[in-house]
Amino acid sequence: MHSLKVNLRMLKILRSYSPGYYLLCAFTSLFGQLQFYYNLWISAEIVTELSNSRDVQKIWFLVAAALCVNLLLKLFSALLDYLSRKAHGLLLANEKAAFTKKLLSLDYAKLEDPEIRNLRRKVEENSYINNYGSNYFITHIRALMDILFNLAYSAFLFAEMISYAAKNGFDAAALLLGLSMCAAVAGRIILSNYGAKKTGEADKRLGDAMLEINRYSRGFPTSNSMGKDVRIYRLAPIVEELDRRAIDMQTKFFSEFWNTMFKYIDLPESGVNFLINTLSYLFTCYYCLAGVFPIGSVIKYVGYLNRFTGNAELLFENIFQLKYNTVFLEQYLEFFDIKNDMYQGSLSVEKRSDRKFDVEFKNVSFCYPGSDEFAIKNINFKFRVGEKLAVVGMNGSGKTTLIKLLCRLYDPTEGEIVMNDFNIRKYDYRQYLDLYSVVFQDYNLLAFSLGQNVAASPEFDKNRVKATLCDAGFGERLDTLPLGIETPLYKNFDADGVEISGGEAQKIALARALYRSSPFIILDEPTAALDPMAEAEIYSHFNDIVGGRTAIYISHRLSSCRFCDRILVLDRGEIVQYGTHEELLSDENGKYFELWNAQAQYYNEKNT
Repeated sequence: MHSLKVNLRMLKILRSYSPGYYLLCAFTSLFGQLQFYYNLWISAEIVTELSNSRDVQKIWFLVAAALCVNLLLKLFSALLDYLSRKAHGLLLANEKAAFTKKLLSLDYAKLEDPEIRNLRRKVEENSYINNYGSNYFITHIRALMDILFNLAYSAFLFAEMISYAAKNGFDAAALLLGLSMCAAVAGRIILSNYGAKKTGEADKRLGDAMLEINRYSRGFPTSNSMGKDVRIYRLAPIVEELDRRAIDMQTKFFSEFWNTMFKYIDLPESGVNFLINTLSYLFTCYYCLAGVFPIGSVIKYVGYLNRFTGNAELLFENIFQLKYNTVFLEQYLEFFDIKNDMYQGSLSVEKRSDRKFDVEFKNVSFCYPGSDEFAIKNINFKFRVGEKLAVVGMNGSGKTTLIKLLCRLYDPTEGEIVMNDFNIRKYDYRQYLDLYSVVFQDYNLLAFSLGQNVAASPEFDKNRVKATLCDAGFGERLDTLPLGIETPLYKNFDADGVEISGGEAQKIALARALYRSSPFIILDEPTAALDPMAEAEIYSHFNDIVGGRTAIYISHRLSSCRFCDRILVLDRGEIVQYGTHEELLSDENGKYFELWNAQAQYYNEKNT
């Protein structure tokens, strides 16, 4: 019952992606399978007529009927097949779009949750590697339609055969043959289900093995990023060893799978099929010799009996396979059932021309999902409007975590963040996010035009895009681009796209933050990929670029923090110092003094 419920829910979801798909599939099966049974029937009629009266006019009529009906059925089936393929393409496209939409709608905390990331990986890999989940369901529902129509047409011919046989009565020989045939069919179904269970278990082990192979060898030997290391450090033997292990594991589990198929499916089916064919011929010929069946019935009834027994077996096999696939559908549906926990808020963010948004951290502590260790602990400080704030500290001190909390990508585990006397959780989530322009360390640009990347939109203000690119230090490079701000980035979709360096990409990301013109601008290592001259140019014009906005600047280079009004020093998730550059440097026992002198000593050693 549970399996049926899951499969019916999946059917309803897929129907919403392409409403006409299953109806088209049903009609395709209806007319596609009809052709086989019609040919059985018309061939039997022609053979019977040839063996009896040999009425030439009737024979030519039957031949003409066979050709004309086959032509019509083929044309109609081809049209339906074309329409169903289009509907299938729409279904797959909308399913992929739904998957992407779900990812985009999830709380950021959900995206970083290891369990959810693992679930997402399982859904994707089960689909692409083993074809389980939604693809498996679509394929077998389509096959189930063919099976059901085959059985329906077989039932019609079965009724005809029984009505003929009943006229002559069922003697002992006929009953024995009939019962033997029923027993053989039942045996084939039982053996098929047992074999399907065994091969299903072997298939599961094969699938798990392929997931494991894919996990540790995915892209390693062939990725562009690894190509340099492979050659410099002569990693070819290690790569070849990984390949050998993968091949050995793959060979082992494929061998087990095919051995299971031969032992439990191929071998029993061959024997039982031979027995069923023999009994079918004996039963049909027995009644033909008795004059009950027309001579053409040998073609018709033997053909349909073989088709019937095969589809009866396939019916149970498909039901079993759909049931087996339920566990993968549950993972698929579990992903779509993930609910967001972050409170969206309802309080409108006041649109202030003076950009006056006072933000304060009050006893804020935070643990990442699945961890009991605080990433930041008991944070207390307040922003001054229009202030340029630098956040410094060693790796793992909590700098980026602090920014994620400020932007409400996460909510604090303890304490609260207040803006203009209200907890930021009370503000409308989308409106609150609009207050921030951020350049993260792991920023991303898209393979669209330069202007669209800067504006983060298909439509953009060309003059503003150019101005922000120049402010971010991209002006000279912009003059060299063949299509200016319309130039596509990268070559993913356009052969005329340009490849940009890491430093150029960072300038574009900075321009994107400037283009948004939000009250707060946050820069997380914004010049890490820039050369010293480009970095100096950005810093020298930083106040002009940022304007009256409140700016938060995260950097490991303490020399670049001197232009900021105040500096917040983090160590092991706690604020250890807060003040101006001069104030912090005057404390020789402080963390800032230690970090500053460590870097200053390094620079001095380089210059000697």
